Amino acid sequence: MEWVQDIYRQPLVNVKGVPLIKYIGEMVESIQSFQAWPDDVLISNFPKSGSTWVTEIMEMIYQGGSLEKCHRAPIYERVPILELKWPGLSTGIQILKDTPAPRLLRTHLQLTLLPQSFLDQKVKVIYVAHNAKDVAVSFYNFYKMAKGHPEPGTWDNFLEKFMDGQVSFGSWYQHVLEWGELSCTHPVLYLFYEELKKNPKREIKKILEFLGRSLSEETVDHIVQHTSFKEMKKNPMANYTTIPTEIMDHSVSPFMRKGIVGDWKFVFTVAQNERFDAHYAEKMAGCKFNFRWQL
Repeated sequence: MEWVQDIYRQPLVNVKGVPLIKYIGEMVESIQSFQAWPDDVLISNFPKSGSTWVTEIMEMIYQGGSLEKCHRAPIYERVPILELKWPGLSTGIQILKDTPAPRLLRTHLQLTLLPQSFLDQKVKVIYVAHNAKDVAVSFYNFYKMAKGHPEPGTWDNFLEKFMDGQVSFGSWYQHVLEWGELSCTHPVLYLFYEELKKNPKREIKKILEFLGRSLSEETVDHIVQHTSFKEMKKNPMANYTTIPTEIMDHSVSPFMRKGIVGDWKFVFTVAQNERFDAHYAEKMAGCKFNFRWQL
């Protein structure tokens, strides 16, 4: 397809100091006037940190555990990404115009690029954080299969860019820290991917309490089962296989690849790990959050 050649593997664009895919960068200014509603719930995280998983959990909560309702459309249409834009697909804003309250929506944006109305309306935020080493590995594989990104280059070069915040959506460090700081003044439930893996039922109950909702133990167990990595990986309404191959090539790397904690140990060299640890200690000095590298 000739049109694809003109839009994929383009350099990132800089928006207020944040590198973004070209088409997402073009959306940032236009979404600043987006009007959030008080009963919206926003799911936020840095890419490849578990937002698809938490989004499916949230959808099942909102649908009372109904699989049929959660299979009505692909996840990116059921819970749109605010800044999503790609030729041939509906933008996040377009989908949200037809979404009745109460709305679930997602973002990967740095806090500095978030429309002010979310803060003014005190919209509840569920933030999902994932340890930086596993995110770097997952993002590298995502870069390879999702052709809106620039060519990822070698793993070593990509890791340097990741550490320097020169990947799509910018710095992992800035993202997890600034959204975490927001929790001091705003209703934010800060979750960790690793804790979700260790005890999903406990974390789902945290979400329910935060939302002021209740479900039976049986329904919660049902949600745990059907939002497991094994189930979601084979679910076309959750695994992004409905996206055209020209945009996401699952033969290069599936969108839902491993879903484990500690995958970085199979990829990082000893030298890379030592360099990363030193850089991490500098960037995260004084951080109150305790990220786990393995379970």
